[in-house]
Amino acid sequence: MAEWVFTEEQAQLRAAVRKFCAENFDEQSVRTLMESDPPFDPKAWERLGSELGVLGLSVPEADGGVGGTLVDQAVAVEELGAALACGPMYGTVFLAIPALVAASAGEARDALLADLVEGRRTAAFVVPDRAGVLDEVTVTADGDALTGTVRQVTDAGAADDLLVAAEVSDGVALYAVDASASGVQRTPLATLDLTRPQATVELSGAPGRLVAGAAKADRVIEHALQVGSALLAVEQVGAGQHLLDLSVGYAKSRLQFGRPIGSFQAVKHKLADLLVELEHARSTAYHAVWALADGSDDPALAVSIAQATASAALTKIAADTIQVHGGIGFTWEHQAHLYFKRATVDAALLGSAEQHRWRVAELVLDTAEVDRVPRVADGTLA
Repeated sequence: MAEWVFTEEQAQLRAAVRKFCAENFDEQSVRTLMESDPPFDPKAWERLGSELGVLGLSVPEADGGVGGTLVDQAVAVEELGAALACGPMYGTVFLAIPALVAASAGEARDALLADLVEGRRTAAFVVPDRAGVLDEVTVTADGDALTGTVRQVTDAGAADDLLVAAEVSDGVALYAVDASASGVQRTPLATLDLTRPQATVELSGAPGRLVAGAAKADRVIEHALQVGSALLAVEQVGAGQHLLDLSVGYAKSRLQFGRPIGSFQAVKHKLADLLVELEHARSTAYHAVWALADGSDDPALAVSIAQATASAALTKIAADTIQVHGGIGFTWEHQAHLYFKRATVDAALLGSAEQHRWRVAELVLDTAEVDRVPRVADGTLA
């Protein structure tokens, strides 16, 4: 039986990102940034790209990235999720950068990818999905002019560039659109989680630059949505770990009837159950990342298992954290509220846990063949 462990370099990466988050994304900084315009610190964001190389960890060196693996990227994302870091991580790192990496080299693609990796620009992924799979496209392309409306696009309000899926004569193509160009209108939406803003994007003949034509766009979009789903699961694990640590620390220090509340069976059992939920989510999340990086398992199945597990786990951990903290946990002044709102919003992004469980059933029961069942790692080396 083999046990998978992180490398020494990945441990150093984790420590470096954690230190950066402690310096730039403490609770007060997050509360200030999420109500700012833009809702993040552009200088800190650029440092994440240019100094730490965190934004392009899994991007090949030939494309201006670090040349690491998707596991490296996941390690950094987990720490950023634990800190509830403000910034367009979802639109830029989870979706736009993987899409550009999967697309063929070209002038528009290469220039945009380099800017995103270095943190000079940010992006949003204007592609409708259902449970992490491309849904009905509502934008059409007339030549290079794009027209249509896409609602509830995460990180679109402050994005410099938009990656837009549009209907063309022979299918769906992917275009890059400068968000400041004529014909682009973005309407910010009131959302539950202020650290992860959304906007409605309306395009009226907006000029687009082709990133992937109809022959390749489906593959590019599928890859981006799968990577985004896996990284979102890892981010949820990071947030869940922070909340569990917070609850355990509070249970050790909060006294009731002259004893720490963590000594009471109801509390200690609840925390133990949350640990089991978290470790289950961590295993499935990193398995999805590994499946995408290694290519040996069915990535669609692994990603849906991860999302079904991690979304449910963080939602439960966030709710129970408030319960463990009692009266103070219910106040807006306590950070548990920030994580509870992130958990609620993340549970709906790229498909809910229920949708992904249904997708797992479809992949395993509806399309699997008797002589060719989906391969899932069993923890042993082949």
